[in-house]
Amino acid sequence: MDSTRRFGERAADYARFRPSYPRVLVEAVLEGFAAPVVADLGAGTGISSALLAECGARVYALEPNAAMRDAIAPHASVTALDATAEATTLPDASVDIVTAFQAYHWFDPDRVLREAARIARPRARFAAVWNERDLEDPFAAAYQRIIDRYVLDDTERARIAREGTVDSDLRRHGWSDVRRVAVRHARPLDWETLIGFSRSASYLPKSGAAYAAMEAELRALFETTAPAERRFALVATAHLGERRA
Repeated sequence: MDSTRRFGERAADYARFRPSYPRVLVEAVLEGFAAPVVADLGAGTGISSALLAECGARVYALEPNAAMRDAIAPHASVTALDATAEATTLPDASVDIVTAFQAYHWFDPDRVLREAARIARPRARFAAVWNERDLEDPFAAAYQRIIDRYVLDDTERARIAREGTVDSDLRRHGWSDVRRVAVRHARPLDWETLIGFSRSASYLPKSGAAYAAMEAELRALFETTAPAERRFALVATAHLGERRA
C-alpha cells in the first residue's frame, strides 16, 4: 500500500493513543533558533507539530493523508498543508528547521534530503525523531513478543533499518555536526490506551480473527501485570544535522 494512504482508517486511534515526546527533546530540536519556522514532514495527526508550536515555533504541518491531516487540532502557530515530504510546496530558503517525527522511514531519503536543502535557510537544522519502546522494560518486551506474532508486513524492520542509516544520509547530503539526543520517558497505560495504540499501528491487524487473537493476548498481559508496571517505557531519539551555507 502507498505509505501516504495506509493510515487513513487509523487516524482516530493515532490521534488518541500514540505517545507524545518529552518537551526537553523538542526543545533540543529547536535549540539555538529564536521563533523558528519549521517544516514538520509527515506530520500525521499533528502530535509533533503541536509540541513544536508550544515551544515557540511557527509550524507547517505537511501531511498528504487527508484523514490524518483533518485530525490536526487547530493551533494559531500551525498551518496544515496537503503535501509530501519529497515535494513540500514550500518556497526556497523558507524554513529554519526541517523535522520528521516517527516518519523518516516512510520517505525516499535522497529525495527528501534534497527537498530539505531546497527549503532550508542558509543556517538550518534537520531532525529525524523516533519514539522506540525500551525493550529492557519487562512490559514493553512482553508487548513486543506478542505483536511480533501478528505483524502484517516488514514496516518495523524497515523503520529500524532506516533509523540506522539516517546519520549517514545526513552527512552524504551535506549536513554537518550530525549527532543524537536521547531522552527516556514512560507512558502509563490503561487498557483502552494499550489496545488503541495497537490499532494505530499500520503493521498490525485492526479487525478479524488475527486481531481478536492479538487482543486476547494483550488483554492477558495487561491483566497479569501489576498496575504500577502497566506502562510503555520509551526512548525518544532525535538525529540532528546542521546546514550552514
